Amino acid sequence: MKDNSLSQYNKADQETYRVAVIPARGGSQRIPRKNIRLLDGKPLIGYSIETAMASGLFNRVIVSTDDAEIAEVARKFGAETPFFRPADLADHMTGTTPVMQHALRCLIDEGKTPDQACLIYATCPMLTPEDLQQGLAQLDQSTAFCFSATTFAFPIQRALHIKENGELAPMFPEHIRKRSQDLIEAIHDAGQFYWASTQDWFDEEIFGPKSKPLLLPRHRIQDLDTEEDWLRLTQIMKLQNMS
Repeated sequence: MKDNSLSQYNKADQETYRVAVIPARGGSQRIPRKNIRLLDGKPLIGYSIETAMASGLFNRVIVSTDDAEIAEVARKFGAETPFFRPADLADHMTGTTPVMQHALRCLIDEGKTPDQACLIYATCPMLTPEDLQQGLAQLDQSTAFCFSATTFAFPIQRALHIKENGELAPMFPEHIRKRSQDLIEAIHDAGQFYWASTQDWFDEEIFGPKSKPLLLPRHRIQDLDTEEDWLRLTQIMKLQNMS
């Protein structure tokens, strides 16, 4: 088992600074080459890079990728690609935290340990610089992570499911007859960004008790897992450009 502790590093004489890390692997399956697919004439990853830079928060904006073409596109938008992600961290099973820890270890090995680091997904073109600024402000008042979140559009306590025998059933029978206003509003990870100190990226859980969500409006949150998702995002962005 790998030791994720930073105790092996002497940080006393290292510069402290902020970095953004944008993970973008080349093997996206459900939407091939998603991270550099054109959205309104711009590669998708370009939006995240530009937003990070426009925030004015970062000394460096770094793209973590295993793909030479993605790296080239990232550099054209002004991001750095100082390392390539190894294959064992570039499959569809690898989570966010190991990818971020790898990026931070690469920076630490350069002799530059970031004080704070923000992971920004390459798939959030409606993220704004102000969102990142507000997230950092939340982090300053917390002890671990600040992450983007949004509310569910419907009370999750009244969700239904289809059983193996085909019958319809409530997931939470004790809540199915309750009014929406009598139920606790639930939130979920919006998949936009995750702020933390370098130490907390190794020591804490993103969704642990020490973390704080920054709530974003639902109309600016769109998963990008299917072609239908892509079409919906395209339509949303067109409407926003018309307003």
